[in-house]
Amino acid sequence: MANLFDSQNQALWDEPLAFKLRPQTLEEFFGQEEIVGEGKLLRELIQNDQLHSVIFYGPPGCGKTTLANIVAHETEAEFEVLSAVTGGVPELRKIVAVAKERRKMGMRTVLFVDEIHRFSKSQQDALLPHVEDGTVILIGATTENPSFEVISALQSRSQVFVFHALSDEALRNILVRALQKVAQLQKINSIQIDQEGMDFLVQFANGDARNLLNTLEIILKVVKKTEISLAEIQKVLQRKNLRYDKKGEEHYNIISALHKSMRDSDPDGALYWMVRMLEGGEDPLYVARRLIRFASEDIGMCDPNALTQAVASMQACHFNGMPECGVNLAQTVVYLSLAPKSNALYTAYGNIQRDVSKFGNLEVPLHIRNAPTKMMKEWGYGKGYQYAHNFDAGVAGQIHLPDALAGKEYYQPTDRGIEAKLKEKLERLRELRKK
Repeated sequence: MANLFDSQNQALWDEPLAFKLRPQTLEEFFGQEEIVGEGKLLRELIQNDQLHSVIFYGPPGCGKTTLANIVAHETEAEFEVLSAVTGGVPELRKIVAVAKERRKMGMRTVLFVDEIHRFSKSQQDALLPHVEDGTVILIGATTENPSFEVISALQSRSQVFVFHALSDEALRNILVRALQKVAQLQKINSIQIDQEGMDFLVQFANGDARNLLNTLEIILKVVKKTEISLAEIQKVLQRKNLRYDKKGEEHYNIISALHKSMRDSDPDGALYWMVRMLEGGEDPLYVARRLIRFASEDIGMCDPNALTQAVASMQACHFNGMPECGVNLAQTVVYLSLAPKSNALYTAYGNIQRDVSKFGNLEVPLHIRNAPTKMMKEWGYGKGYQYAHNFDAGVAGQIHLPDALAGKEYYQPTDRGIEAKLKEKLERLRELRKK
């Protein structure tokens, strides 16, 4: 078999594979069809060389930097790159000075700012006037929500495109292309990975193309063969392929097992199923979302801090990523498992849903309607409203439900955890309101 490390082939490994194989055209770009597919706005802007300032927001390895590089190859504008990690205002000033000179000659400048969320507010303020007056066309890439990490003035002058973790299909296409490109560079017929091995690598990448190509590079360097099996991949990565299909029955079986273990206050079982999911390649953010749901569905007001813990675990996943965030999720799983349980909120929500469906759009009682105009006051809007702060107990004896639902008591707290105290308080409030 051909050796991928023959002396004449060493040039392939001078740069990381993920960098060397980066697509140069939209035709070579896989994934994000919802924003760069045929007929989509971003694709049209790139192809017609009419790109305006944009922000690419999404997880690592989903194609943000790659798409910016495609813009560099397909646009007639000059392309400048500034990393928010290593660069700052002095570097920005140099780029702007050059861009202004180009503009005098009728040339445009596209400025790609990688990890723009790492720019401080003052650094973003320094960038703003040059985006506003068109000196540079900004492409900002960020893994953090621009609503929080990019100043509002820059947001308003840019269009935000949301990128998602790559689908298995996109990752498979990227992997096939990478094997073909490596074979071409090595001047050999082909490099083959068996079907199970391909499936394993796609699942192992967890939506991240950079992770996929970095893993492939390690495998090619270690195995040094043109025909590679699943067993050889697992030996290199020292991981077995857990039976876990992120879209199939096993996915739903295991998330059900996690949920029911926590509901039954069993942290050992819950931790096991959580780890099974993560080791099987599940997106940690999916696990975090399920924990957030559980915190309200199965704990609710028994321990309101459960929701805070669950939301914090999602933030930890954003900040740390895998594998570091695994222990953050584990902490939350244990907390939720040991918290007192109540489905009172879940039950109340379901009962209200049924009444909304049954009774339709019931009118808001006149006394609690807003009355911003004189005419609305004349119609009786707000008439008879009782201001709660004017009463000793802070409770007015008025009905807030539509007439057809008067007397309904949807929320029925349990005698467990904090909800036991809330139950006593609610009973007192309901009695006060009746009086």
